[in-house]
Amino acid sequence: MLSAIDRRLIAAVQDGLPLVERPFQAIGEAIGRSEDQVIAGLQRLIGDGTIKRFGIVVRHRELGWRANAMVVWDVPDEQVQRAGRRLAALPFVTLCYRRPRRPPGWPYNLFCMIHGRERATVLGQIEAATRAAGLDGSSRAVLFSRRCFKQRGARYAEPLPRAEVA
Repeated sequence: MLSAIDRRLIAAVQDGLPLVERPFQAIGEAIGRSEDQVIAGLQRLIGDGTIKRFGIVVRHRELGWRANAMVVWDVPDEQVQRAGRRLAALPFVTLCYRRPRRPPGWPYNLFCMIHGRERATVLGQIEAATRAAGLDGSSRAVLFSRRCFKQRGARYAEPLPRAEVA
């Protein structure tokens, strides 16, 4: 059961941190807590699993990264973990994860995302990633993004009015 202050803290951070020099201090001022109490509260909520992820969402298109590809492979189950670790270690792979296959139309179980500025560069990186992960013989598909959807995190509470947090 969340306390009222935990609910206010979650509401204050779920839409992102304020773009100020001391964002946790600004959040604390909005919810009646010190900067240290905000940081400790977030650490506790992350530690106990109430907050599953706390990270940055990069709007890569606004930064000029427009050649973005999701690469999916059909990898034998006993090889997925090793291949995934090899992919995740590559500096140009921004995301790598395993998902269940959805036969008959979706045989793929290993996914990675590569963001780039030029399509040709990304295609070269896909080939390098395939070799590095030992996936040369695996079936794959390359899905380049055509649209950008609004990126945001999960919603857990009614958001605080922005004026309270800024």
